[in-house]
Order: sequence, then C-alpha cells, then structure tokens
Amino acid sequence: MTLGMFIKALIYILLAPLIGGTLAGLDRIISARMQGRQGPPLFQPFYDVFKLLNKQTTVVNSIQVLFVTGYLIMTIFTGALFFAGGDMLLVFFALSMSEVVMVMAAFSTNGPYSIMGAQRELLQMMCYEPMTLLVAIGFYYANGSFMVDDLIQAKIPAIAQIPGFFIGFVFILIIKLRKSPFDLSTSHHMHQEMVKGLTTDLSGNNLAFVEIAEWYDLVLMMGIVGMFFITANPISRLWAILACAVVFFLETLIDNLFPRVKYITMLKVTWSVILIFAGTNLLILNVLK
Repeated sequence: MTLGMFIKALIYILLAPLIGGTLAGLDRIISARMQGRQGPPLFQPFYDVFKLLNKQTTVVNSIQVLFVTGYLIMTIFTGALFFAGGDMLLVFFALSMSEVVMVMAAFSTNGPYSIMGAQRELLQMMCYEPMTLLVAIGFYYANGSFMVDDLIQAKIPAIAQIPGFFIGFVFILIIKLRKSPFDLSTSHHMHQEMVKGLTTDLSGNNLAFVEIAEWYDLVLMMGIVGMFFITANPISRLWAILACAVVFFLETLIDNLFPRVKYITMLKVTWSVILIFAGTNLLILNVLK
C-alpha cells in the first residue's frame, strides 16, 4: 500500500462514522417530516450510540462478541479498501464476508427472533449479492479495470455506459440500507413484528458496534453511487455528490411510501429488476464490444 492509499483509507476511517451518523440523523428528520412529525435532533444517532456504549453489555456467549467485533472490523476494512482506490471485486467480496459474520453473530445466540432475522438476512443477501457482483463487472466493461483508482480517471462517466447497472444498484440499496418494503431482517423502525430481528439479542457495546458499522456501510454505499458519475474532470465530484443526495432522498422516500412485503415478493421483484436493467445493459455492452 502506498502512502497516498494509506492516507485516503485513514481519512475514511476517521470521517466515515461522522458522516454516516449525520446522514442517519438526516434520514430520521426527513422521514419524520414526511409523516408530519418534528423528528429527533440531527445528532440523535450519536446520542444513542454514546448511551449504548455506557450501558451494561449482556452477552449470550463469548463468540457473539467476536462475531460482532469482526463485523465492525470487516465493514471498516471494506470501506477503507474502496476509498483507498483498491480492487472493486475485493471490495464486494469483503462486503459479503462482513454480512456473513453478522449473520453468524445472530445464529450464535440461539434466540428465536435472532435466528429468524439471520435467516431473513440470508434471503436478502441472495437478492442483492448478484447485483453487487454485476456492478463490479459493469465498471470493468465501462473502463477496463477493477481498480477504483483507475475508474475515477475515466474520460466519460460510467453512468453513460452502464445506466442499467446504476438502476439495479440503486434498487438493491433499499435492501442494503434496510428500508421498506425490504426491511425483513431488521430495520431502524419500530414496526417490526419480530422485535429487532437480527440484532434482538445484542445490547450495550455490541449494539453500538453494529450501529457504527452501518454508518461506515452507508458512506461506502454512497461512495459507490458516486463512482457512476466521477471522471478525471474535478467538476464530476460535484455531480457525484448531487447524485448521492438524490439517491439518499429517494431511498428515504421509498422507505416511507411502501409497506413491507413477503420474502418471496422481494426475491421476484429484485431478480426481475436485476435481469431487466442490468442484464439488458450487459447484453448491449457485449454486442457493442
């Protein structure tokens, strides 16, 4: 790793939780305003995490702590690898590994709600994992490299060549960000019929680690959205930020418009969107190449 890559990774590690926590607070405010409520303060997510860090941590077994800590570390590593300019394929493989570790943490508790949440999380992974892999392939087709440092030096934005991949990725973000109608395993809302699903048996520091990991993950997802618009032209960074803002608002709007669906509907709808948009785009790229 070069010094430049190390510095970019360090900046992500330090700033991502601040940005992610602020975005999480903004999401709550926007959702509240959409529902005609005042909503909590912007920095409420930070207050919640600090409160969790000061609470007593109750664990079912020691392996649970190991898995939750591993989930946080793997999530941070994934984002650091991306923002340092690493390999997109490795980024998505590491992202998948972090989700698997979290599922193992839920299974290790042997709690009925946690196990149900873990099973649903695996179903959700079946929905969005194909799209994440296709995104990496799409960037390669667009610019001939899997390396983020090479992709941001493109002459034209990737969105011009792979708009179908962008639509598919934005769609699966509904699942990744745990938004309705696909918040089956757990969510930030209070309407879950199975308490908090995946995180039901987590408390104190462990639950705080999960919240912080989701902040890191949120910044990573917005970074990938921005990648569709970034080129060698510095002005493209502004377009990328604008695109992230629009996508973030759209995800919050969808979260407040649609009720939850059953898992079979999620599978059908998600795979249909992936095949129609990303699959068609990939076919067109193959024909043009």
